[in-house]
Amino acid sequence: MGAHEIRMRLGGISRQRVYAITSHRSFPAPVAELQQGNVWLAEDVERWIREHRPELADEE
Repeated sequence: MGAHEIRMRLGGISRQRVYAITSHRSFPAPVAELQQGNVWLAEDVERWIREHRPELADEE
């Protein structure tokens, strides 16, 4: 999951806000750093959302 997907998953927040969130120590580390930017495992991002933004968590 790239920064754009994370933006959309978090309700269309700004690029600056995504950068702030993904740079925070509580956010999972990226699994790869590509030329286009960092990428994260979707399951790690979803776990973070459940813990830190439960109102946006998918129903299971």
